[in-house]
Parts: sequence; C-alpha cells; structure tokens
Amino acid sequence: MAQRERLLAIDTIPAPVRLTVSARARRLSMRLDVVTGDLRVTVPRGVREADVRDFVRRNGGWAEQRLGALPPARPFADGIAVPVRGTDRAIRHDPAHRGRVRIDADAIVVGGAPEFLARRVRDALREEARRLLSEASREKADALGRPVRAVTVRDTVSRWGSCAHDGRLSYSWRLVMAPPFVLDYVVGHEVAHLAEMNHSARFWRTVERLTPHVEAGRAWLKHHGPALLRIG
Repeated sequence: MAQRERLLAIDTIPAPVRLTVSARARRLSMRLDVVTGDLRVTVPRGVREADVRDFVRRNGGWAEQRLGALPPARPFADGIAVPVRGTDRAIRHDPAHRGRVRIDADAIVVGGAPEFLARRVRDALREEARRLLSEASREKADALGRPVRAVTVRDTVSRWGSCAHDGRLSYSWRLVMAPPFVLDYVVGHEVAHLAEMNHSARFWRTVERLTPHVEAGRAWLKHHGPALLRIG
C-alpha cells in the first residue's frame, strides 16, 4: 500500500515535486502530471530522501523539457475562452442571469456568486457531455444491435473512454470540448467493444463501420488531447 504523498522542495526544479513511497514500487520513477503541472516521484520503501533528490536533479533536463512542452493552463474564469464542441466560447459572468448555465454560440453565461463560477461551468459541461455521449453511444449501439447498460462521464487522465464486459460505457467529460468528429470517433471505438472486447482486425473493421473519423480522431487527440486536460 502506498504511503501518504508529501511535497519536496528542490531548488533546481521549476515545479512542485510530490513524493510517494510505495511498497509495490521496484525502482524510482518520475512522471509529469499534465493536469497540475507537478512532478510525481514514486520510490520503493527504504530509499533515502537524499537519493530521491539526487534522482530528481539528475533527471532535471527531462523535467524541464516536459514542462516546457506543457500546454498553458486555462482556468474556468470570467473572460476566459473555453471550447465547446471545438468552438471557443468566452465565459461571461452575469450576476443578473438566473437559472442554469447557458451555452450560447459564442459565450458561456453564468449567473450566481462569482466564487461558484468554476464549479457551475464544470457541472454544465459535464452535463452536456453526458447528454451528447449517451445519445451517440445508444445510436451506434443500436446500429450494432448491442445493448448499452449505462453511460457515465468522469474526469479521467489516462484514457478517453472505456467499455466494461457488462455493457457499461464510460467517457471523459472533456470530450465535449473537442470537435464533434473526435467525440464521434471515441464513441465508435468504445461501442465497437460491445461486440469485440479486443483490438483485433475485426474490431477495427467494426469501428470503421461506426465512424468515418478513425484516423482524424486519433490524430487530433494525440496532438490536442493534453491541452484539454489543462482546461479548468
């Protein structure tokens, strides 16, 4: 079981370094958290802190290179442009606005107290993602003659979607910010798993039956996916 995470201050590293000691770790490892911009170091039990610091410093060049390539963070704040279905919309806080967050062609209009703005924008985008992904999933599943047990949205980092053996589909809510063809590709990929729980040639033929955007969708996520993780 991993121990509680703690923060290390290392003057030569221009980012927070978060250390986790894990009984399952067999070696020292370091990765960049693309969401927070932190460096996360995992080490086996018994490693001295001095050795951890030396390991991080020796890999400082790698860390600086990855940090330099990290897309800028884009918070949910008044005046910040956020993409919805691939089109930027400026967040506009309007204290006089009543009711739900309104997503217009060029703006996301949010009422209420300003301290709740970020949460309200996030909740609205998650709800829109759930609606779009549910509709697309059930439409494609009907084309395959396969049942969908449930569709959920989460804030995942390592994958854009998943399909369980019992017919449950799960997606990253951040797909609502990508262009429609990207969402269509991810849904086609996961729905195809309802018929083929593998990545065989037959699976990919099924994906191509469900969406014409396989190559374009994969290329877009590879190039722009990290930027989506930095929004909000």
